[in-house]
Amino acid sequence: MTKDIFEIRFHGRGGQGAKTAAALLAEAALEQGKQVQSFPEYGAERQGAPVKAFVRISDKPIWLHTSVKQPDLVVVVDPTLVKSVAVADGLSHEGTLIVNTTETADDIRKKTGFPGKIVVIDATKIAIEELGRPVTNTAMLGAIEKVTNIVDVEVLKSYATKHFTHKLGDELTRRNLNAFMRAYNEVQA
Repeated sequence: MTKDIFEIRFHGRGGQGAKTAAALLAEAALEQGKQVQSFPEYGAERQGAPVKAFVRISDKPIWLHTSVKQPDLVVVVDPTLVKSVAVADGLSHEGTLIVNTTETADDIRKKTGFPGKIVVIDATKIAIEELGRPVTNTAMLGAIEKVTNIVDVEVLKSYATKHFTHKLGDELTRRNLNAFMRAYNEVQA
């Protein structure tokens, strides 16, 4: 990491897995000995309502206790939010915007006005093909990992395996890891 704290802001809708993706990324970084924070921000209406989730990763203790206002990375889980929420607010021109979409990076640039690096991945298609439903969190984690290499890919896969096996069983865990690796391999970093 080139600065003390790497900050990430996720945009999604309640129930889409943005909060889970943020937590998994933070917990995998913790497994690597990093200092982390991960927390969501949402209102009373959670299912389907816009939500944000935040992650901070550092080699040093993190003393901040606020939402992420100037992220290094913004991850948009729900492509409809690109038009309705200012997803690139606070993102520096050196930052990266990753969007789950079928559109091109140029299309997203026109909608957001963000001049920096934009990465697109059709995580919804990957999730439907691998999981049978449009839950994109593991596919988005694959894209995030490829673009940032913020944690060791094997550590992230191992942590996701432990998390999902306990929660979902062996078969759904395997399918989630397939979604992760497909996005990791297909995203144009």
